[in-house]
Amino acid sequence: MQNSPKGFNPNPYPYHHLLNLEIESLSNLGLGIGRDKGWVIQVPFCIPGERVRARIFRNHSNYSSADFIEVLEPSNERVMPKCSLFGICGGCQYQHMSYERQLLWKKQQVEESFARIGSINIKAKPTVASPATYGYRSKLTPHYGKKRTDMPLEIGFLKFGNRKALVDVETCPIATDAINEVLPSARDEISKRLKKKDKGGTLLLRDTLGGVVTDPKSLVEQKVDDLIFQFRAGEFFQNNPYLLPRLTKHVISSAKANGSNYLVDAYCGGGLFALSGAAHFNKVIGIEISREGFEGAQANAKLNQINNVEFLLGDASSIFSHLELTHRPASLIIDPPRKGCDPSFILQAITFAPDTIVYVSCDPATQARDAKSLILGGYEIIDVQPFDLFPQTRHIENVVTFRRRES
Repeated sequence: MQNSPKGFNPNPYPYHHLLNLEIESLSNLGLGIGRDKGWVIQVPFCIPGERVRARIFRNHSNYSSADFIEVLEPSNERVMPKCSLFGICGGCQYQHMSYERQLLWKKQQVEESFARIGSINIKAKPTVASPATYGYRSKLTPHYGKKRTDMPLEIGFLKFGNRKALVDVETCPIATDAINEVLPSARDEISKRLKKKDKGGTLLLRDTLGGVVTDPKSLVEQKVDDLIFQFRAGEFFQNNPYLLPRLTKHVISSAKANGSNYLVDAYCGGGLFALSGAAHFNKVIGIEISREGFEGAQANAKLNQINNVEFLLGDASSIFSHLELTHRPASLIIDPPRKGCDPSFILQAITFAPDTIVYVSCDPATQARDAKSLILGGYEIIDVQPFDLFPQTRHIENVVTFRRRES
């Protein structure tokens, strides 16, 4: 047995202790959950129902972490990963799982998050599949470290389970074909240009209407249905163009279903939902705390010749203060960062009292937390629809529609 690392807690297992485990479920990080006499053990790259051999490398206060060694009894939904780096590179968690099982698990993940974190029992609809399960990602950001004379420059992503070590990635199967065509030359360029005194950094490859762009400051365009959106290549914009139009249509359809005349798009960014919904409402108001996003949304309205949308620049503490009480009946779209909404925003939203709230989130855990507050504030959940914007990974986009309960 190997010597344990410094600081290793030997309870309840010694370092590199081997166990055979039945995998019961998955964590929200995509790790398999097994139990040994009631003690929880997390193992990566497993599928519920499998029996695996695992090797302990860390004991926590209420569970242990283990390396995946081998499958003893495989699931019939286990498939061969398309990437030779799967299990080494930390970018993907589910390439070993059939796509149908990925979709089922992500639906379950949403339901379990709402039950565990929000104490809300929901029944999510089947996860909407991505038309492209590989080659879908339109933005890739490989990292690189300092240049050394004795070693080739590693350009890629963090190694699985390690926050510092990089895995050299020459091609990425979940990136678009156009990005993979440009990636070799982009890698060569940074290797030649980087000097020994330079620090590490991040490359950008963004697949746009005008081709693959590597300058984060470049103004680029992306088409969503019949609309064109301009933004800086380094800014946030959903990076699955194959499924994005369907997500957008669902959000707008949910927002207009109750017959609202007005739409408020909080966290509107460059105006994706605000402009997509303009044809279905008398007036749309988009609110954005970033000046760059605010100016981008205004430019996109002008680009698409949409005149019934007004964009406001506001911060989280006064996000609804500019709205007139005459803007009724209204629907509200919320698409916050991964951390979700802060309590003051939720309180303002409840006070504003839109008839319908459509909450878009890339993290069902923080969404469940906020959903609990909205329910306490007088709303009920009428629809839960997951979208698989990120095939082969643990990530999921979830849309929850709330309706205000009648007094």
